[in-house]
Amino acid sequence: MRLEDEIQQYTFRNVHQKLLINLFYTYNVLSSSTQEILKAENLTMQQFNILRILRGQHPRPSTNTMVKERMLDKNSDVTRLIDRMVRDGFVSRRNCTSDRRRVDITITQKGLDALNAIDRRSQEMDAIAAGLSEDEAQICSDMLDKLRSGTK
Repeated sequence: MRLEDEIQQYTFRNVHQKLLINLFYTYNVLSSSTQEILKAENLTMQQFNILRILRGQHPRPSTNTMVKERMLDKNSDVTRLIDRMVRDGFVSRRNCTSDRRRVDITITQKGLDALNAIDRRSQEMDAIAAGLSEDEAQICSDMLDKLRSGTK
């Protein structure tokens, strides 16, 4: 369905405003669909992102700084998120033996199990973007890269 019909707004200041509103609206729709899948593992989008980062480093430990640099949501309070994930058993944290100022963060087996459960639902995750062919998805991804380059 067209954006205009979805939000019941038929005029925009210009095509750039319409694009931005469409991106924000689409993000919220896609985010809601993804959150439904993550809810089964008691994870938020930010926690899922942290677990994916840590799994990519596994078995090597990571730091809060490294996780924050790789986060999709750069405004996330990584320390608070990791505190909660330690409490829930998805990650572990301990002082680095070679540098006492550093705190090492690693994914636990429970965190790996949660990601594996989500991986088993990969078809559902992929279906969120199934409205596009592979070529269209690549073009869309390239265009989003180009759009982001204008913000730096």
